[in-house]
Amino acid sequence: MTIREIEQAASRLSSVIHRTPVSSSGTFSQMSGAELYLKCENLQKTGSFKVRGAYNKIAQLVQQGGISQVVASSAGNHAQGVAYASSALGIQSTIVMPSGAPLAKIAATEGYGSQVVLFGDCYDDAYQKALELQETTGAVFVHPFDDEDVIAGQGTIALEILRDLPTVDAILVPAGGGGLLAGVALGIKQVNPRIQVIGVQAQGADAIVQSFNAHQYIATDSSKTIADGIAVRAPGQITTQLIGQYVDRMVTVSDDEIAEAILLLLERTKLVVEPAGAASLAAAINRKVDLSGKRVVCLLSGGNIDMGFIQKIVERGLVARGRQLQFHTVLPDTPGTLCSLTGLLGQAGANIIMLQHDRRHSDLHLGETVIQVACEVGGSEHGQKVLQLLRKNGYQVVLE
Repeated sequence: MTIREIEQAASRLSSVIHRTPVSSSGTFSQMSGAELYLKCENLQKTGSFKVRGAYNKIAQLVQQGGISQVVASSAGNHAQGVAYASSALGIQSTIVMPSGAPLAKIAATEGYGSQVVLFGDCYDDAYQKALELQETTGAVFVHPFDDEDVIAGQGTIALEILRDLPTVDAILVPAGGGGLLAGVALGIKQVNPRIQVIGVQAQGADAIVQSFNAHQYIATDSSKTIADGIAVRAPGQITTQLIGQYVDRMVTVSDDEIAEAILLLLERTKLVVEPAGAASLAAAINRKVDLSGKRVVCLLSGGNIDMGFIQKIVERGLVARGRQLQFHTVLPDTPGTLCSLTGLLGQAGANIIMLQHDRRHSDLHLGETVIQVACEVGGSEHGQKVLQLLRKNGYQVVLE
C-alpha cells in the first residue's frame, strides 16, 4: 500500500464525510505535559471513523459492478458505517453484531437501513457467523479492518491531521483489529517519517501489543474490556504487518483509566466519547509515553456510547478519581446501628448516594447484615479521612 491509495480514498470521501475538527485543550495539555490536540472523529457521520473505510470499500465494489448486497461483522461502529454506505449507494446490507452490543449501536444500524443479526459474545464470534452468511447468501463480505480499501479509508484521517496541524510531533491512535492504526500510520509515515505514531490498546484486549513486541502475529484467547469497539482477540494479518512496519510504539491503558478519560472529556470539553475512542487520551494523560514538550494529537475514534452505560462509566470514573467511595461493612442487625453509621458519614461530610442491606449473604453470622454504601466525597484525601473515621469507630470497611 502507498499514500496514493489514501489520497484516492480521500477524493471519494470528500463529499460524503465530515471534516472533523482538530481542537486544542489546555486542560489535557497540562495533564499530559504536551501541547495536546483532539481529533474529534466522535463527531463524524455515524458517530465514528468507521464510515470512512466502509464507504471507500463499498463505493469501489459498486463501481466495479455485479454487487447487490454486502454482509459485515461489527461490535457496532463498522456496522453503522456499512449500513450508511450501503444505503447511500443503493445496496442491501446485513450486519452480524455480538449479542452484548450496545443497544444504541444496534438501533442506529437498523436506522440506517441494515438488517441486524445478533450472535456470539464478542466480535470474533460475530465474524465467524458473518462468513457463514456470506456463503449462504452470496453477499460480499466487508471486513472491518483487514482490507486494504478499508485501511486506506481510515488513513484519510492522517491527511486531515497533517493539513490542520502540519507541525505535529506525535499521534496517539486507539487499536482493536488495527485498521485505523495501520491506515493512519501508513499515511503519516509516507508523508513525514519523523512524526511518531503510537498505538493504544485496552489491557484486557492487547493482541496487537503482544504481536508488536514479539515481532510476530499473535491472537489472544480472550478479550475483556469496557472498550467494546477495540475488544478484538484476533487482529488483522494485513494490519499487524503494517503496524509492525510503520508504528513507533504500542501501549496499553486500564479500564479505570479509560473511564476517567471519558469523564474528563464530558466535564472539560463537553464531548461524548465511547470507551474505545477515549483510549488515546487515557494514554496521554496517564503518561504511558513521554510526550513532554511535544505537539500531540489524540484521535478520539468514536462517540457511540449507550446512554444507559454513561452512568456506569461516570460512576467508575468518579471512583477512579477518588470522588466516590464504594464499600461494604458488616453491622449487627439491631435498631440504631444503621443510624450510627450514616451519622458518622454525615459528620465526615460524605454524601450518601446509595445504601443497601443484605441479610442473606452466605458469610454472615446470625444477627448480622451487610451494608453496601456509595457516597460522594471531595477527592482522594477527603475519602481517606472518611475511611479513617469509620475504622477509628470500629467499622471493618471493605472497598469495592
